[in-house]
Amino acid sequence: MDLFSYMRENKIKQDSPLAARMRPKTLEEVVGQQHIIGKDKLLYRAIKADKLQSVIFFGPPGTGKTTLAKVIANTTSSDFTQINATVAGKKDMEDVVEKAKNTLGMYGRKTILFVDEIHRFNKAQQDYLLPFVEDGTVILIGATTENPYFEVNGALISRSVIFELKPLEEEDIRKLIERAVYDKDCGMGSYDAVIEEDALAFLADLAGGDARHALNAVELGIMTTPRGEDGKIHLTVEVIEECIQRKVIRYDKSGNNHYDTISAFIKSMRGSDPDAAVYYLAKMLTAGESVTFIARRIMICASEDVGNADPQALVVAVNASLAVERIGMPEAQIILAQAAAYVACAPKSNAAVNGISAAMDCVAKKGDLPVPSHLQDAHYKGAAKLGHGIGYQYSHDYPNHYVEQQYLPYELTGEKFYVPGDMGYERKIKEHMKFIREEEKKRKKE
Repeated sequence: MDLFSYMRENKIKQDSPLAARMRPKTLEEVVGQQHIIGKDKLLYRAIKADKLQSVIFFGPPGTGKTTLAKVIANTTSSDFTQINATVAGKKDMEDVVEKAKNTLGMYGRKTILFVDEIHRFNKAQQDYLLPFVEDGTVILIGATTENPYFEVNGALISRSVIFELKPLEEEDIRKLIERAVYDKDCGMGSYDAVIEEDALAFLADLAGGDARHALNAVELGIMTTPRGEDGKIHLTVEVIEECIQRKVIRYDKSGNNHYDTISAFIKSMRGSDPDAAVYYLAKMLTAGESVTFIARRIMICASEDVGNADPQALVVAVNASLAVERIGMPEAQIILAQAAAYVACAPKSNAAVNGISAAMDCVAKKGDLPVPSHLQDAHYKGAAKLGHGIGYQYSHDYPNHYVEQQYLPYELTGEKFYVPGDMGYERKIKEHMKFIREEEKKRKKE
């Protein structure tokens, strides 16, 4: 490299965003994702041995998908080419494939093709790559924030190893922030800045596992904060708040405030106050609470406090839980708000929870009572000799698909566990049960 090229490259590096400058060059520098790049893991061994096969990395933004691709580029003996699916067309892929064929034929070197945002390729574009991945012309590395099983061609999936990247742990984010502030080679150590402990904890927590989000805040804070009387740039909580436009929420995920807030959230839904429910939801989301944790609480409330007064509440809650896992933040907040508001506004009944509580108590006190013989399984050889299934009446053979017979153990005759209330759909359940039983009594009298 001549002097001009060296100076130009160094200038580009200096002008690059902090997140780009901090990108690791080797596996040993990568922070987090030990579930796939730990020293005993498949991906680590494949990269170290330069025996990588086609892979797809998927996970939330800022978790290291591009970072791992760059590490592979730095360690492989294969040619490495990168394209972005948001702007690349078929002509770009044709050029890559043609060059890959020439490199393999003339020099015996393989080509690794890194496709960022691979889910943005349409089916035809993905289909074009398939034969060249299959015959080894290119080794594909795809990166996507979407679940590849929904967004990537099934044939490509079957020829690739899927690695899911998780949001970075809070401790991992702390390490990256400290490295960014104090490292003089790739970070901003030459600016002589310091980050206060509470600001470090606040940013690491609020980053939500997104390294890029945290590093962007560090860079903005250092570049815009005047020096103090001691000549240093002090990154305080107030500075970080300004950089990310978030206020500190006093919300310790392992402390009383966490439990107080989730308690208020649940009680607001139970108490049919959608405004309070959405407020506490917003407070938890702002503080970085896990969306899956919140979704679980909504599902529980939908069954425990709404129950069959509105069976649709559990359907909404469960689908909301599935949706937030697939979509992630920030859009997940809309789905959670919809589900929380629905559960809060739904008619309420605790008949289901009362029923199972009473039944569990009964089992604990009275033990394993025998099943009535006419309900016992009669499908195996010899069952009839034991009297199993004899006398069972098939409900669908009777009017209203109901016939009165003993279902509870005889020792519990007359016990009531599930008692539907008068709210919402449970009123219909109650009326229906009353109707079929009265009709059965009339039939028997006739």
